[in-house]
Amino acid sequence: MKRLILFFGCCLMAMTLSAQTLSEQDIIQKMASAARETKSIRADFTQTRHSKMLKKAQVSEGKMSCRQPDKLRWEYTSPRQSALVLDGTNARLTKDGNGNGGRNKFAGEMARLIMNSVAGKYLTDDKAFLVSATATAAEYVATLVPVRKEMKRLYTKLVLHFDPKQSVVTQVELYEKDASHIVIELHDIQTDR
Repeated sequence: MKRLILFFGCCLMAMTLSAQTLSEQDIIQKMASAARETKSIRADFTQTRHSKMLKKAQVSEGKMSCRQPDKLRWEYTSPRQSALVLDGTNARLTKDGNGNGGRNKFAGEMARLIMNSVAGKYLTDDKAFLVSATATAAEYVATLVPVRKEMKRLYTKLVLHFDPKQSVVTQVELYEKDASHIVIELHDIQTDR
């Protein structure tokens, strides 16, 4: 029994040490490289909004598909149907998920934020974000602090969780100025590289 405990202890220490050998720049480069190699991503998502003004977190579910360089469909299926669609420079928000809606500047900014977060593009944009990163045995975590005024007005930081085995972002956290935050978790992720 003591040998078994010692063995698991050594395995845990080895995994921790291997994660610690990566420098912050190595982690960022691995995440950015995986993003550049990914042509498309499809996944289900759960989006949870935490707010001081609400007693209970708001949970939405849906499906997303993202194709490089600038196509995104972010479709909410529950509790209400709607979709955020980005196709190049054109963005629209639909009310019923079937294209009935209109162009919306906020929808375009939100679609680009989601797409660039999931695709990892913000990791190397030093004019938009100050980026720091850490690694554990299970994941890489990048924290992005906005530099530009427009983004600073909305968010204090974005946190990207990256699964090195799948080479994909699996969770995005958006921290807002009013201490509210949104957690987006991706499930059943399929990529095309």
